Amino acid sequence: MNSLSTDNNKEKILFVSHKNKQCGVYQYGINIIKTIQKSNKYSFIYKECSNREELLETINQLQPNSIIYNHHPQTLPWFNQDLKEKISIPQIGIIHEVTQELVNGLKQDLFDYYIAPDPTLFPNNPIVFKTGRLVPEYVNTYPVPPVITIGSFGFATAGKGFEKLIIAVQDEFDEAIIKLHIPVGEFASLDSQEIISKCKQLVVKPKIKLLISHDFLDDSQLLSFLAQNTINVFLYEEHRNRGISSVIDYALAVNRPIGVTDSNMFRHITSDKSFLENNITIFITNRSADDYGNLGKLKRIIVKIYIILKRMIYSRNFKGKIPGEWLWTKKKVKLKEIINQGTQHLQRFVSEWSPENLIMDYERILDRVLHKLSSNIPIFCSFDKLQLTSVGIPSIILFNRILDNSARDQYKEVINKLRELAPEVIERKIHEANIQQAFVLDTVEKFASQIDKPQMLCIGSFEDTAAISLKKLNYKIEEVDPVINYDLSTFFHNHSTLKGIYNIIFSTSVLEHIRNDELFVTQIVELLDVGGIAILTFDYDDRYHFGDQIPLEDYRLYTQKDLKERILPLLVGCSLVDEPNWDCPNPDFTYVGKYNYTFATLVFQKNNL
Repeated sequence: MNSLSTDNNKEKILFVSHKNKQCGVYQYGINIIKTIQKSNKYSFIYKECSNREELLETINQLQPNSIIYNHHPQTLPWFNQDLKEKISIPQIGIIHEVTQELVNGLKQDLFDYYIAPDPTLFPNNPIVFKTGRLVPEYVNTYPVPPVITIGSFGFATAGKGFEKLIIAVQDEFDEAIIKLHIPVGEFASLDSQEIISKCKQLVVKPKIKLLISHDFLDDSQLLSFLAQNTINVFLYEEHRNRGISSVIDYALAVNRPIGVTDSNMFRHITSDKSFLENNITIFITNRSADDYGNLGKLKRIIVKIYIILKRMIYSRNFKGKIPGEWLWTKKKVKLKEIINQGTQHLQRFVSEWSPENLIMDYERILDRVLHKLSSNIPIFCSFDKLQLTSVGIPSIILFNRILDNSARDQYKEVINKLRELAPEVIERKIHEANIQQAFVLDTVEKFASQIDKPQMLCIGSFEDTAAISLKKLNYKIEEVDPVINYDLSTFFHNHSTLKGIYNIIFSTSVLEHIRNDELFVTQIVELLDVGGIAILTFDYDDRYHFGDQIPLEDYRLYTQKDLKERILPLLVGCSLVDEPNWDCPNPDFTYVGKYNYTFATLVFQKNNL
């Protein structure tokens, strides 16, 4: 699929991959390039190279502005530091086997920058950029099969758990169809025929039908395979030092229930904050030898007895050797429960990891790499500041600030106003946290006073007392919230959503709960009209470091460094409305008696400076 055509009006980005098609890394690269080639900002050119000579010839021919390598040591073994240093333009490597520890230690030896397709990473290395996943666009028109059909697929590599699935299905069903697709991969480490033989030996129930295919499927064929199943299940082993598996990307696309283990390769869905209370997607919990070793003496004896009894039962019921790891696992829920739960809880992933969002991720990364983004955001506000202070609390002259006890004193009247306008909802709120809604209410009214019929958007409006109060004050507000309608990303890409039309966008205590906060901020910027104001509040602690304990609902606490180095550069064409003061050495808010932090604000104006 080499494509060397270019758009002369766009900066050229060369995307390099290898030529072995029956490989997960190759397929990932193909899906990425097909998506990002739809960018309106950059011209992405795809080239498959087998050696350094091919690469250098392509660079000489195209003269690209930057290069992205779909890199894995096994697929591009010829690319090394010596070759990298012969190329003078910025070079970016996609890393597939990515972990937080690896990201923390990466240096500019093999590449100048790195792309890590892992939404769970904490961005604390300035040369590493994380992206979301990519869920292919697909409309499932197949009916749900009349007989329970459980599907799974993957190359013949260690720890995929196909044998485990055969046993699990027969544990629960007397009649079912198990469909496995195990193609031969260029870099697969195991013999697929050996796995297939083991799986066949484990089928003992007469109405359990096992169908196994091994021919390589292209994306449309693979999606069709998954779409025709009742549920798709992936029972990987732990794999603690591995990257994220792409099987979930495909499974999400077909809108069928998904069952997984708690394998680290599925951390992007199993560790999602919004899933912690309601998610039953995890079917089996893996246990390791380390877990066994950490048990007390009595518990180890009990486990040994349990395993012996389980082995006796399975030896009687199943033919062949029982996978040892299956005997030391815990079934968390039944497959029937996952099927009955449906797919509604999976839709936010489909929205977040859409092709459109991936394009925005790559454009944002290249903007940074090619030095189009700067943390030196100008301070400018086109509004009459004297008039701003004449509305609401007159003494307020600082908008980018800390919301601490001194702010609570300043906004006491506004907090009382919230109690009058939204009495029932505010009773369910934490008293000290109401300062955020008070700040938002007062700030929105200040800026709205200078706009004729302001068009407003509230992101995260469900039970937001600021939004409730503004509506009672007769402001017209468009609302976005997953509880009410949809998340920001879904709203942003809705065909009916107009970009660049909102005079005021506000979001109270949402940012820290958003996994891809950079995408969130970028979308707000695009939704703002020229001259429009964005008002955000968020959890903040300038002492915070990755790994510190934080509220379960939060992905992070913000710091000055994080705001200045990561968030402010995203405000392209915008200015802060005033000089920020985010100093707070001694936070005075305590959540659930355990977490000590404070709140901060970000208020900026879009003005195309």
